[in-house]
Amino acid sequence: MTSTVTDTFARDWTQWHEGKEASLASPHGFLSVTALAWLTAEPVAIEGVPGRWSAGARGVVVTVDEGEELLVDGVPVVGEHVFGELGLRESVLTAAGETAVEVAERGGRYVVRLRDPRSPLRLGHPGTPAYPADPRWAVGGRFVPFAAPEPTTVGGAFEGVQHVYDAPGTIEFELAGRPLSLRAFPGHGEGALTVLFSDETSGDTTYAFRSLHLVPDADGRVTVDLNRAANLPCAYTDLATCPLPPAENRLPLRVEAGERTPTTRGVARPTDNGAVLS
Repeated sequence: MTSTVTDTFARDWTQWHEGKEASLASPHGFLSVTALAWLTAEPVAIEGVPGRWSAGARGVVVTVDEGEELLVDGVPVVGEHVFGELGLRESVLTAAGETAVEVAERGGRYVVRLRDPRSPLRLGHPGTPAYPADPRWAVGGRFVPFAAPEPTTVGGAFEGVQHVYDAPGTIEFELAGRPLSLRAFPGHGEGALTVLFSDETSGDTTYAFRSLHLVPDADGRVTVDLNRAANLPCAYTDLATCPLPPAENRLPLRVEAGERTPTTRGVARPTDNGAVLS
């Protein structure tokens, strides 16, 4: 590979990495999350979040008291507001002054998270360490669809949470002369796939597992670029509900490419009302 091609490869990777970092550390990115509460039928107040929140037959409901401010689609909430039922893995962002209040469905349950730009984790983020980009870790592969999507249940980074995905197929590729296969989940965007995996660096130089965003072409061909193996939010904070990889998605080699274990982490502390704070 010529030096020009290698330089272009490294430049493209740097642009990808910088874009991911910018999103992560944006004012309401995941490093800004400072509180999390799982909703039940009993209305609960969450520290720093306007209103009292519950989830039941009507879906998610909040009651905002006089003097509190919560904007839904730019409109102030007065008294009770019914969000209703949210779709699978759906998230809704509302505004409360400088903060954002996220309402989401995760693993068949509803959760509220406070996103505060003043989060110490966000303000002190030193950047995510990563291996130098190396074209040798970008290999050709192919998407092999199942006859029909296969429901796949995996655990979550947050204890007690399970996620179910309709896996459309597997990604097959070869590394160091070894044929490998990873079960894929639906991704974000038309034709996109998400692959969650671990390898022999997991828990050593990299977090317990990482993700890849892949978009096969019409013939199923896809570049498996492990330089873009990315941390999920749970690598940075306890206030994340990320899905775990399927058991079969452990690569039997050291993938010394992509993002490494973050050097700082937000640790959760429980409160009396069952919420957790950073």
